[in-house]
Amino acid sequence: MFLPTTPEEKAALGWTDLDIVLVTGDAYIDHPAMGVALTGRILQSAGFRVGIIAQPDGSSGTDIARLGEPLLFWGVTGGSVDSMVANYTATGRKRKADDFTPGGVNNRRPDRAVIVYANLIRKYFRRTRPIVLGGIEASLRRIAHYDYATDSVRRSILFDAKADYLLYGMADQSVVELAEALRREEDPNNIRGLCYISRTVPVGKDYLALPSFQTVSADKEAFLPMFETFYRNNDPITGQGLFQQQDTRYLVHNPPPLPLSEEELDRVHALPFEREVHPHYGKDGLVRALDTIRFSLTTHRGCYGECNFCAIAVHQGRTVTSRSIASVVQEAVSFAEHPRFTGIISDVGGPTANMYAIECPKKISRGICRDKRCLFPSICRSMPVNHAKQVELLSQLRRLRHVRRVFVASGTRYDMVLADRKHGEAYLREIVKHHVSGQLKVAPEHSEDGVLRLMGKPGIQSLLVFKDRFEKLSTECGKRQYLTYYFIAGHPGCRDADMRRLAAFVRKHLETTPEQTQIFTPTPSTWSTTMYLTGKAPDTGETLFVERRTGGKETQKIALTGKIVGTGRGRNRHH
Repeated sequence: MFLPTTPEEKAALGWTDLDIVLVTGDAYIDHPAMGVALTGRILQSAGFRVGIIAQPDGSSGTDIARLGEPLLFWGVTGGSVDSMVANYTATGRKRKADDFTPGGVNNRRPDRAVIVYANLIRKYFRRTRPIVLGGIEASLRRIAHYDYATDSVRRSILFDAKADYLLYGMADQSVVELAEALRREEDPNNIRGLCYISRTVPVGKDYLALPSFQTVSADKEAFLPMFETFYRNNDPITGQGLFQQQDTRYLVHNPPPLPLSEEELDRVHALPFEREVHPHYGKDGLVRALDTIRFSLTTHRGCYGECNFCAIAVHQGRTVTSRSIASVVQEAVSFAEHPRFTGIISDVGGPTANMYAIECPKKISRGICRDKRCLFPSICRSMPVNHAKQVELLSQLRRLRHVRRVFVASGTRYDMVLADRKHGEAYLREIVKHHVSGQLKVAPEHSEDGVLRLMGKPGIQSLLVFKDRFEKLSTECGKRQYLTYYFIAGHPGCRDADMRRLAAFVRKHLETTPEQTQIFTPTPSTWSTTMYLTGKAPDTGETLFVERRTGGKETQKIALTGKIVGTGRGRNRHH
């Protein structure tokens, strides 16, 4: 059964009022990979009456008002993708397609959806219950941030949306804590993972001051240290609370939420999901995103790859939390009950497929290291890279009676495979023999050391070693399958000459013309975006070349692909 999205469905449950109404920029897809559905199910399991309004019409109150006013709060998200990234390419062109909209036409998600929806609620429900922002758009725009569309620094989205609270990150526990506090009419301002507006700085708390919005919007030199302090305090163990003056008031940013335990994550994924688009929205056409995720399995959360252009470190976090093998297998077993299941599991993975069940015990107990990263410039010796549990999981999944094929479609960190001297070969053999649907995704992003350093990516030599092993194993297994390479043009520090050298490398060593090439999009709250704004390398302070001209960015892409084939879908890649 879906969560209610119409008055008739609400009445059928015997509910007169809802405790919480969630508003989203995506169609309502009841699937654990969709944030609004996951949040709704978690709140429902905690005993709250929850409804969902998807892609409401902004020109009237017909959609936003159809479930009535909630008793506790409105939850607002722009959807699975930042609305400005969903609506515009890296070169500023309006996107025609939206995989999260029925019919696939990009005509339902407004620019700055979080702000639009919050204003829509206040228009038709004056002095209403609290408005709570969440999801990736709110999470990445929670402090003063660079906005690519306006080429300016904007203040926290909490202030622009005139909302009451913002929950950042995955927010599984914090959203329930907030709902319980509001139900008890208690002050929620001490909840981890919560941001709120205050007229005074936090008193009696160990909170750090960030440079004000006025300062960082006027002075690029101040933005880099601000972002460094913000980024450093995203760790759930060591992160401190923050505050930042926005106008005459302050954004108060509580310490990060603690990651879920294995048992807690297992319980989340055991919640009931229809794995379908709600019929109210499905009647308007197919939602293409569902074709990719309907029978996929999310094995873990978080990513310690820390690619500088990726937003996962700030949203899901740098600590990987994995499900138990039993939990993942049980979810796969449940697929047999779905009438659409044909025996194909489309993906087993997460932000990075092969980080499952691999995490540093020191990080879990003492927090992120301040002076080094887990995988860059090389894999830390304290990181116990061991793919044995992944091999066991994949082996169990493909032996299920009702399963014909199990694919790994999430990106793979080839440097981790090579670093695992005990089980890396067995993992690669398992993948090659049983889990590649013709192509395996890898993301070298570039070939030149200087650009790779700024991206936070490993050297290119490991790719060549991995490619050789992949091809040899494929031949041994009698299979014609290939690596799909992802590259980025126009990243800060990348010049035309770097792209020409990349093109030569690809032709000589990879023997392909890469189709999966996107122009760098400055998305909020990443290191690469900070470089784009400031023109400075964060580690050395050196001045960087930054290609800001649209034509120059396209030229860089043409140097690699030989043609303009679009600018990619602009999604934040997670590998």
